[in-house]
Amino acid sequence: MLVALAANLVIAVAKAVGGLAASSPALLSEAAHSVADSLNEVFLLAALRRSRRPADRRHPFGYGKERFFWSLLAAVGIFVMGGCFSFFQGIEALRNGGDEKLSGYVAGLVVLGVALLAEGGSLLRALHQVRRQGGLGSGLRDPALRTVVAEDGTAVVGVTLAIVGMALHMITGQVVWEASASLAIGVLLVYVAFRLGRDARDQLIGEAADPEASDRIRELLGEQPEIDSVEALFTMKTGLDTALVAARVDLVPGMDSERVEEVAVRIKRAVAREVPEAEQIFLDVTERGDPEAREAWESPAATGERGGA
Repeated sequence: MLVALAANLVIAVAKAVGGLAASSPALLSEAAHSVADSLNEVFLLAALRRSRRPADRRHPFGYGKERFFWSLLAAVGIFVMGGCFSFFQGIEALRNGGDEKLSGYVAGLVVLGVALLAEGGSLLRALHQVRRQGGLGSGLRDPALRTVVAEDGTAVVGVTLAIVGMALHMITGQVVWEASASLAIGVLLVYVAFRLGRDARDQLIGEAADPEASDRIRELLGEQPEIDSVEALFTMKTGLDTALVAARVDLVPGMDSERVEEVAVRIKRAVAREVPEAEQIFLDVTERGDPEAREAWESPAATGERGGA
């Protein structure tokens, strides 16, 4: 990721110099896009580092949601630095017209061509990483990797739009083509920022675990002979590969307190073994059977972490 950050910074500087030399709104929009991507690389590095910290007293469920927070900041960066600036450049070009220099535009197109090759290579590497992590379904669960793929994909499309806009401007002499390219880049970046921000918001406010994991947990609980019924099951992601699980169940009658405690520990360990992301597991019994059994079921030993003892 440090290599990607350095590459983005070099590309951003080259685009900015070329855009200023040619007074090209499309090239300046792409420069702002690359600056936003560079800032986002910093955010993602912070996300990876901080989310790995172990749980402590102030954060007993760990720091896994740090990934979601920094991904939200990355989405804001794309919106403000990329999308809004691109809109500004497009509107200004329509209002004031163009003052291009042919030599400056040729140099700008060369810069964009090199950027297209670099961004395309980065996108291919990101897609390869997605395939290694299980494909588009499970590979994009990682908000950091999802943001990288979105950045690289929009970078390729954005550079292509800028090349087309600049080329048509040179051929026709009409700045409207390049202004339209800047506005299209802005629309693209705002849309991507909205999608990334929405996903990060859902995860920050308490998104449920994947449906497959929830269904498997409910199935495991229903298979236990000591459980009469599963009244409610709640899950919440606490990180990329971790989740909190809370279940309210009815026990079959006739079990003493010692037996209930043994069963609780065994069930929780079975769930943790079959569903590795269930890092924190809590069980609660509804009003049924022996009150003594209920008290034992809700004891600290029965509601410990990850099938705790």
